[in-house]
Order: sequence, then C-alpha cells, then structure tokens
Amino acid sequence: METLTQAGLLDDARFARGRARALAARGYGDAAIRFDLERQGVDAEAATEALAELEPERDRALRLAVSAGGAVRAARLLARRGFGEDAIEAAAGVAENG
Repeated sequence: METLTQAGLLDDARFARGRARALAARGYGDAAIRFDLERQGVDAEAATEALAELEPERDRALRLAVSAGGAVRAARLLARRGFGEDAIEAAAGVAENG
C-alpha cells in the first residue's frame, strides 16, 4: 500500500474529490456524500475538503427542485438524497413558487 501511495496510484484526497463529484452529479446532497466517503474509508478531513470543492449544496438542491413537481415532492426528494435542511427549505420555496 505504501509503495502504491508513494507512486501516486493511491491517493485518498483524489479519490474523495472524484467520488464526491460523481455523487453530486447524480443528485446527492452533502450528508449523503460524506456518509458514502466515510463508508469508503476516506478520513473526515479529506471528505470535508472534497465537499468544499463542490458546487454549493443549495445550488444543487435548487436545480433538482425545479423538476421535482412541487414543493412537497422536492422536499421529500432532497431529504432522501441527503440534502441539508437549509437547502431543502430554499429549494422547496422555489419549487412552490414556480
């Protein structure tokens, strides 16, 4: 493992960034992404750094909410996908108001 890490073939931070981007692109919120990264063995610091590089959670939530079909549906979808309360409230408000 040490040899692979030194050769640059194993890099937790690079893995965390790539995995976080992939999950965000599939519509997951920060809590779900953090949970997945920790389940994959990524340490908390690398997970936090990977999340910090993503588009803000609120912006991702707003984009998903537009196609959810109403505020209640948007809130449920976002909650299932691990979005935070602030992002859910903002996105549900946008979905409700059109």
